[in-house]
Amino acid sequence: MLGLSVGPAKAASSTIGRTWPIAEPDAMAEIEARVARAPDMASQFGPRSSWSAMKAASLGPAKADRVRTLIPFYTVEEDIRLPDGRTLYPKGFTFNPLDYVSLPQRLVIVHPRDLDWALGKARFTDFILLTGGDAIDLSEKTGRPLFILEERVKERLGLTVAPVIVAQEGKKLVLTEYAPLRTDAANPAGRSARP
Repeated sequence: MLGLSVGPAKAASSTIGRTWPIAEPDAMAEIEARVARAPDMASQFGPRSSWSAMKAASLGPAKADRVRTLIPFYTVEEDIRLPDGRTLYPKGFTFNPLDYVSLPQRLVIVHPRDLDWALGKARFTDFILLTGGDAIDLSEKTGRPLFILEERVKERLGLTVAPVIVAQEGKKLVLTEYAPLRTDAANPAGRSARP
């Protein structure tokens, strides 16, 4: 029997027929060569810290623990029409998007100095939004996707302070603001700050 052996498995190979050398270039070598020839885009855009897309909305620090609710009503700014021209929703129609969709994750919004607190509080599916700093660099350091807080999200949710966790509860959003714990006479145990 050809190629069978008794005992530990052993591999055997043989060549049947004519062979030729591989004619195609190595794909990885081609990719590396193209990358080496590509222009340096970073130099054209300047440092990441100056990119407008990396500017986060700023928030003040929370002064007290507070819970508030928000129904995120939305008002249609122009008529929404069907393909046949009939009006589906007229301009000015107001509705709650949470009647139609759900927010499957929470939003954990923090100052960069509170990132460790957020990493401890956030669930695997939660989005962590930063009020400053370099989200890309911090993502690489923590191994967790991080995002910047956009001005339109800040305005839409009526955010003024951080840290805050935004979660859906039924047809409303619950915003829970967290003030830091202090190490002082009121806190003799010397617990670390929260955040």
